[in-house]
Amino acid sequence: MIRRHATAFRLVLMAGDALGAFVLFALISMVRFGADWRVRWETIGADAWLFAASFAALWVTALWLSNLYRPRARLSVRSETFDILRASMGVAFLVFCLLFAFKLPGVSRLFLVQLFVLNVAAALLIRTAVRVGFRVIRRNGWSARFMLIVGDGREAREFATRIRAHRELGLRIAGFVTTDLEPGTPVEAFGDRLGRIDDLETILHGQVIDEVAICLGPGQAALVEPIARLCEDEGRIVRIPLTGAAPTLTGGRTEEFDTIQVLSLVRGPDHAAALILKRLLDIAGAAIGLLVLSPVFVAIAIWIRVVDGGPVLFRQERLGLNLRPFPVVKFRTMAVDAEDRLPDLLAQNELVGHAFKLEEDPRLTKTGRILRRTSLDELPQLWNVLVGQMSLVGPRPPLPREVAEYDIWHRRRLSMKPGITGLWQVEARRDPEFDRWVALDLRYIDGWSLWLDMKIIFRTVPAMLVGR
Repeated sequence: MIRRHATAFRLVLMAGDALGAFVLFALISMVRFGADWRVRWETIGADAWLFAASFAALWVTALWLSNLYRPRARLSVRSETFDILRASMGVAFLVFCLLFAFKLPGVSRLFLVQLFVLNVAAALLIRTAVRVGFRVIRRNGWSARFMLIVGDGREAREFATRIRAHRELGLRIAGFVTTDLEPGTPVEAFGDRLGRIDDLETILHGQVIDEVAICLGPGQAALVEPIARLCEDEGRIVRIPLTGAAPTLTGGRTEEFDTIQVLSLVRGPDHAAALILKRLLDIAGAAIGLLVLSPVFVAIAIWIRVVDGGPVLFRQERLGLNLRPFPVVKFRTMAVDAEDRLPDLLAQNELVGHAFKLEEDPRLTKTGRILRRTSLDELPQLWNVLVGQMSLVGPRPPLPREVAEYDIWHRRRLSMKPGITGLWQVEARRDPEFDRWVALDLRYIDGWSLWLDMKIIFRTVPAMLVGR
C-alpha cells in the first residue's frame, strides 16, 4: 500500500535531499574558496560538479539506509533529527576514511565540518517543506484517491485513523460501509456512513471509489473473500489489514503500512514509478503536441467556423478513472442539435453492446466527416491529457448513460485513466462487438507497460494519416 502511494512522496523527498546537498556543497565551496573554487577542486583531482554530485548521491544513500524515506507511524522532529544526525555522522566517517585511503590532504577539514553541520539543517528544512507541500496539495484534492472502508468495528476505526495520519499519501476516506453496528457504537463514529454491505455494489456504481479497505472482525471472516472478489471485478484495489489470521486469497501481496501488515489485491498496473513516468510522458507529449500542432488547430477552427458555423469546439461529459466525470473536448463534427436527434438513430446502431456508432451518421457536418475519418477531431483532447483528466493511451472515456448499462466485467475498463488512443483503436476499430473492445481494453490494462504505450502511439500515427 505504501509502495504505491508513497512513491511520488519518496521521489520528491529524495530529489529535495539530493538537490539540497548538491547546492550546499557548491555554495560552501564558493564562500570558502572564492571565485576560483572550481579550480581548487580540480587541483585535488576531479571536477567540482562531480564532487558535488558524488556527495549528493552519498547523502541520499545514507538517508535511504537509515529508513528516512519510509512514512512512519509516529514521526517527530526529534526522532528525525536524531536519524539525520546519525546518517550525517556515517557519511562523515566514510568521507574521512576515503580521504585517508586516497591520500587527499588538500581537502579542507573545516570545509567538511561546515558542510556536514549545515547539511543536517538543510535536510530538516527541505523535508519539512516537502511534507507541508504534499499535505497542502493533497488537502486541496490534487491527485487524491478515495478509499471506502468496509467494517464497523475497532479494526475499521483504527485503520481509518492510520490513513488520516498520512495525508501526504493522498488517500481520503470516502465513507464507511457497515455491517451490524457493535453494541454501544454510535453511527457518527464512522463519519460518512454510505450504507450496508448489501449496498456495496450500488455504492461502487455511483461513487468515485479507488480502493476498498476490508476491515472486518474475526467473526466476519467469511465475508472477506466475496467482498474482495466483487471489488476486484469492479476494478477497485483491495486492501485487507492483517490484524489476525491472513485470509486465503490468491494473487495478493503483503505490504507494511504504519507498523501493520496489509494484504493488497491489485489487478492492472501497480508499478508506481512507471505510472509516474507515464504521467510525465503525458505532460510532455500533450504540451509538445499542443505547441507543434497549434497551426493545425487554428486552420481547423477557421474552416469549421467558415464552412459549418459555430461553435468550433464540442464539450461532452464523460467518465474517467473510477467514475470521475470530466468534460471531454473535441472539434465539433456534428450538427448543433445532434444530442436531441440521437434517440431517433439508436435503432440503426452498428455496434452490438453498450456504445453507439453509425458510420454514415446523418448528423455529421461536411467538415465533420473528414475530421472523423482522420481522427483530427480528437486533437483538442491533448488539453484533457495536459490537465490530468486523460492519458495519451488508455481506454476511451465512455458516456455516463453507457456506463449505467455496463456488465460488472465491463466496469473494470474504468480502472485506468482514459486515453486519446488505445489498443482497440489500432486493432479492432471496425469491430462491431463492444465486448471485443472491452476485452482489448482489459488486455491493455493487465499487460500495461510504457513500451506498450509507445507501440500503440507508433501504430496510431500512420493509422490517422491513411484515414483508418
